[in-house]
Amino acid sequence: MGGIRLNELNLESLKVEFDSLVNVQIGSAEDLKAFLSDQKKLYEKVEEKMMRHYIAFQCQSDDEENKRKYEFDQQHIKPLYKKYQSLLDEKLLESPFLSDLPDNEYGEFKKKLRVQFALFQEANLEIEKHEDALVNQYFEIAGSLTANWEGEEVTLSDIYVHARDSNRDTREKAWDAMYTPILKEEEKVQKILDELIQLRVKKAENAGLPNFTEYMFKKYNRFDYTPEDCNQLAESIRENVVPLTLQLEKEHKQELNVELYRPWDVTGVSDSKKPLKPVDSAEDLIGKSAKVLGELHPSFGSLVHEMNEKGLLDLTSRKGKTQGGFCESLPETGLSFIFMNLSNTDSDLIVFMHEMGHGIHDMLKRDQEVYANKQIPMESAELASMSMELLTANRWNEFYKSEEELKRSKKEHLKSAVMLLPYIMVVDQFQHWLYKNPSHSWEERNKKFGEIQDRYAASIVQWDGYEDWKEKNWLKILHIFEVPFYFIEYAIAQLGALQLYKQYKENPEKTIENYIEALRLGSSKSLPEVYEAAGVKFDFSSKTIAELMEFVAKELDLLTV
Repeated sequence: MGGIRLNELNLESLKVEFDSLVNVQIGSAEDLKAFLSDQKKLYEKVEEKMMRHYIAFQCQSDDEENKRKYEFDQQHIKPLYKKYQSLLDEKLLESPFLSDLPDNEYGEFKKKLRVQFALFQEANLEIEKHEDALVNQYFEIAGSLTANWEGEEVTLSDIYVHARDSNRDTREKAWDAMYTPILKEEEKVQKILDELIQLRVKKAENAGLPNFTEYMFKKYNRFDYTPEDCNQLAESIRENVVPLTLQLEKEHKQELNVELYRPWDVTGVSDSKKPLKPVDSAEDLIGKSAKVLGELHPSFGSLVHEMNEKGLLDLTSRKGKTQGGFCESLPETGLSFIFMNLSNTDSDLIVFMHEMGHGIHDMLKRDQEVYANKQIPMESAELASMSMELLTANRWNEFYKSEEELKRSKKEHLKSAVMLLPYIMVVDQFQHWLYKNPSHSWEERNKKFGEIQDRYAASIVQWDGYEDWKEKNWLKILHIFEVPFYFIEYAIAQLGALQLYKQYKENPEKTIENYIEALRLGSSKSLPEVYEAAGVKFDFSSKTIAELMEFVAKELDLLTV
């Protein structure tokens, strides 16, 4: 009870702080800038407190105290915060001095302010509480998933290393161990998504919008592209990327020397090769990554050490810890927290470099004076992280001692970067379908996911007897539940990252300068301007993607061992 009273006291003191800000008198443009500074400090304090509770819950979702604090934030702190954000947005929009802030510095901020204020509806606060509770249920299910491997209960991350085995029977057994637990929970997960869809449709109605798709495009400040552009990107990738991915699958099938290319063959290596294992432990990953990143830029390596020393890296897998990986900003501290589950495969290196890209972004944008400009859209967030995977590749000899393993690792990663693009479009197009057709049945939902996969991620994989794995793969995609419509950003950013990699091969020093300059902008400029600062195009056209695939195909040839 003592903990509950403490939270309630915090809630009351938070109201006092917000009321104080609401009642500030703004008599000049300078007063307005001072107000924005005070607002930033309060927002950073609240955001960091909630984020630390979220992180603790993800790190140990079966801990009752972690769960209680996180749920208290969602049920009490978050709705209060959203309500006051809207009041403060209204205060800013009503200030005659807002127009005195120059558009070259504050233009994007003003645009976001107007859109987010128009989107806010108090009636949606209760809906969002219910929404958050359902997402929590999904996290608890995902965090509790384990499999039996040779008589031992292990996490699904622990199984993944066996899915990369050269022994085909081991791979098949591993795939079965990874899919069986989530398929057993299908009924619960389907019901969660049913409820989420209905709640989200209602939110859009409350905001006076025709559908949830439009609601989320506004919510994410997607000013620079439309749902129709998403369709165009899906078609451009189908036309220009899928031919290359099919060719790569055929080469892999030949390498494995199998008559039928089955789901468990996708992750396999031939008998002549051992699965790549760049590190032996979390400490090994941290030490080697700090050296590699420090060679790109000294501040990048220093950041790894600082985060490690301050306990901001949780990298190992354990029961009760949710799956996946993320990097979350701690805005008051000015640093980030990285969460991942080591799998003892080459993905450990990729995931850590990816999340460090986010951490470096947080470091570079922390000096933005307006809080909203530190809240970056995911298209630039993922540009930072996906680029870091590729920009470090030339230094992976720190992780692989033989030239053969180094080349193999670089080629495998470049292949995966390309082969992921069609799958990203599947998940994006699936989410568009979900909310265009909110009354669909479970059977229609699963069938549609399979159909979309056949169109945008054509494959030579034979699914006979395992159609459930194909059609229900969406069950384990947390984005669909936690952050709807978040996925296309990975494709947009991957195309930008491949352009940055091409640029880096031509001029390494200039590319790192461009990368830093783009990341420092936060969201103070539009997405096309941020991409331009990085020296790349924000472009969905078939022509740009075709040219990029030509470059990738040549790179893959150069890396063939």
